[in-house]
Amino acid sequence: MRFWKMHGLGNDYIVIDNRDQKISDMHVAELAKKLCERRFSVGADGLLLVCKSTIADVKMRIFNSDGSEAEMCGNGIRCFSKYCYETGILKKSDFVVETMSGIKHVWLIVKDDEVQTVKVDMGAPNWERASLPMVGEGTCINENLDVDGQLYKVTCLSMGNPHCVIFVDNVDEFVVDCVGPIIEKPKGFPKTN
Repeated sequence: MRFWKMHGLGNDYIVIDNRDQKISDMHVAELAKKLCERRFSVGADGLLLVCKSTIADVKMRIFNSDGSEAEMCGNGIRCFSKYCYETGILKKSDFVVETMSGIKHVWLIVKDDEVQTVKVDMGAPNWERASLPMVGEGTCINENLDVDGQLYKVTCLSMGNPHCVIFVDNVDEFVVDCVGPIIEKPKGFPKTN
């Protein structure tokens, strides 16, 4: 199996051309878990599959390391787009990608046939709790979230997939490795439990 290992701002992915559908829907979740397992396999945050599309130039499917399918990922689509160009799947610097969160337009800056940067129109953010999903009604902007007895001011939104943002004075001193995994599993976010 041929693949590329790529990263975008620290999120790393295994990218595979699956336009021939050799990886079936029945096996893809288990394959993602096996390939993404760190220290025992390739290791990655997720698996990106290049698929045929009837409504865009190409389709991106994203599978997290636990085998679940994700709607969208900004870092992932940038890696995906570079892969598509540099492998010859799409030899144009402006194209559209089908995702579970809709069609995304990408623009590439290419020098000497190598992609230097990728710009993505992620669309407008969705602030509604129901779109995340998140418990409650309306929006969650600068609200308290109790994380194991510690209160954080959070803002939650979806850019095709949910985000929980905490503004801090010094990002280098914030213990994101400790707090992040705890926030991912609170009772307020029913889809992650």
